Amino acid sequence: MTFSSLPQDHQPRTTGRRADALMDEDVARGEFDHVDGGQFDRDDRAALRRVLGLSTELEDVTEVEYRQLRLERVVLVGVWTSGTARDAELSLAELAALSETAGALVLDGVIQRRDKPDPATYIGSGKAQELRDLVVETGADTVVCDGELSPGQLIHLEDVVKVKVVDRTALILDIFAQHAKSREGKAQVSLAQMQYMLPRLRGWGQSLSRQMGGGGSSSGGGMATRGPGETKIETDRRRIREKMAKMRREIADMKHGRELKRQERHRNRVPSVAIAGYTNAGKSSLLNQLTGAGVLVENALFATLDPTVRRATTPSGRTFTLADTVGFVRHLPHDLVEAFRSTMEEVGEADLILHVVDGAHPAPEEQLATVREVIRDVGGHDIPEIVVINKADAADELALQRLLRAEKRAIAVSARTGLGVEQLLEWIDTELPRPAVELEALVPYTEGGLVSRVHAEGEVLAEEHTGEGTLLTARVHEELAALLEPYTPAVSG
Repeated sequence: MTFSSLPQDHQPRTTGRRADALMDEDVARGEFDHVDGGQFDRDDRAALRRVLGLSTELEDVTEVEYRQLRLERVVLVGVWTSGTARDAELSLAELAALSETAGALVLDGVIQRRDKPDPATYIGSGKAQELRDLVVETGADTVVCDGELSPGQLIHLEDVVKVKVVDRTALILDIFAQHAKSREGKAQVSLAQMQYMLPRLRGWGQSLSRQMGGGGSSSGGGMATRGPGETKIETDRRRIREKMAKMRREIADMKHGRELKRQERHRNRVPSVAIAGYTNAGKSSLLNQLTGAGVLVENALFATLDPTVRRATTPSGRTFTLADTVGFVRHLPHDLVEAFRSTMEEVGEADLILHVVDGAHPAPEEQLATVREVIRDVGGHDIPEIVVINKADAADELALQRLLRAEKRAIAVSARTGLGVEQLLEWIDTELPRPAVELEALVPYTEGGLVSRVHAEGEVLAEEHTGEGTLLTARVHEELAALLEPYTPAVSG
């Protein structure tokens, strides 16, 4: 999927107020940066600024027909409150990618510079009307806002533009709902959707105030319907709360089962490595390179939602588990972080974090900061971290060197070509926690299972097959050392 700006001769004609408000597409980046005494120019502050390169380019006729039949046609709108013009454009470009992942056709995108979003309509009543004009001109059926709108903002903006309004949070929730595959993943998404929906229920016409029950004995409602009653929307809210409570109980039960599996891995002292990173940074591709797991790899945001845990082996023969986790994105909805906290626990419980960042992205430093914020939230801030700069084969060399200088514990790899993967495995080998007890043991051949456990759970330093059995020099954990004690003539550490 590619993005291209609308050709100049195909720009929608604007007159009057819109002509003044919408900036020409060839306005140089940075024009919004003129400051007079700390204040932005009044005209610039008021303008809706069209963002280049957001419209989806359709080449194949069949694809065009399919999209016209199946996909929502959306206009994007963002409010730029801080940072540079480039920051605001990158955020809207990411919103365009999210919209496409959700299955939408992006028609256009505009940004307004404000100190803060308008409390009533997000962009102000006048600009909301101009946005309505843009919706009419482009034939859009949905407006997607680059932020989380309050229930009041959502309703008021929808009333002005006369089409469906979706905010960034609802869009991400929709993508998660499409991509969740496991029972737990689906339950977590449903819970987050209900948490989002609850304060945003909107009654239409009489349904808002229609009483459920209530009235006196002559109301005709029958048994158990008399009394104060409740409105239809109150009934909906009560049912949603009841369903949310049930879903939380189900998720807690599923979490218990996953904790038992994790405890089993810990009991066997298998070191764990978690792959974390921004969405679409190449985490699943890296997992496949390191383990041959065959996990879904797709050039789409949030292609992986359900955690995948696989076993891998270091060059020295040490076994460890590698967990692929859900990708992060800026402004990840708080409810979604809470709902997926159980799956993100793989990060908080790991011995080592592989923090994957897209080396070819225009702003990889922002991606690193966003992911680290979530890692802190799930209790992983004290865990050793290796920054894996992926897509090194497609990255700008200067940008790559800048990242390697800024991140002292970083390595450049390409999960697509395999570049740097062997060096990464060697680095993982040195970073994984080592068993505490070093010993030498002569294990009889009748106890072959013990030798296998030393290979699987410990670190074999030397191995020799003698007439009496297998002579091992190894590092093992305390539990395994106790089992080997009868065969250890000398313990050296």
